[in-house]
Amino acid sequence: MDLEEIIKACKRNKLKAQSQLYKRYKDDLYILCLKYCKNKEEAQDNLQDSFLDIFDNIKAYKGTGSFEGWMKRITIYKAIDKYKKTQPINIEINDAILEDTSIDSEIIEVIPLDDILKYIQELPTQYRMVFNLYELDQYSHKEIAQMLNISENTSKSNLHRAKHILKQKILNVNPLISKTTINK
Repeated sequence: MDLEEIIKACKRNKLKAQSQLYKRYKDDLYILCLKYCKNKEEAQDNLQDSFLDIFDNIKAYKGTGSFEGWMKRITIYKAIDKYKKTQPINIEINDAILEDTSIDSEIIEVIPLDDILKYIQELPTQYRMVFNLYELDQYSHKEIAQMLNISENTSKSNLHRAKHILKQKILNVNPLISKTTINK
C-alpha cells in the first residue's frame, strides 16, 4: 500500500494499516523522541504515546502539508506535554551575558553522533527542550516561550546554558580538543 492508502485505512481504524504506518515511521520518530527525552526508555514511551495520538487524531489530517511533518509535530508536542507536567525551573539571565557559545563544526565532525546525542540527553530537561526546539527544529525563542510557558529571555538563557554545558562536556571528554578551537 502507498502512504495515501495507508492513511485512508488508518482513518477507518484498520489494524493492518496502523501496523504498516508504525513500521514505516517508528525509526524516524524514535530518533526524534531521543532528542527530546533523557533516555531510551523515556523515548520509547514517548514514541508509543505519540503513535496513540497519531491514530486517535488521524481523521483530523486533511492531506494538506507533509504527513511526516504532522506526525513529527505530534511527537514533539507529546514530549513537551510530558515536560510541562514536571515542575520546571525558570531562570533568566540578563541579555548582556547571553553571548554565543558555539562549537567549531570541525570538532563536531570528530565526535560520534551517539556521544552528541548522549550529551544532549544528559542536559537538564528544560535546557534540552529549548536546545532541541531552537537548534535542531528551528523554532524561534518566541515560539518556544509559548510552547513551554516561559518568557523569551528564559528561552534564551536556557539555550545559552545548554550550549555551555555541552561545550564543557566536549572539553571534558576529549582533552585533546584545544580550548582555542572552541569559539567564545
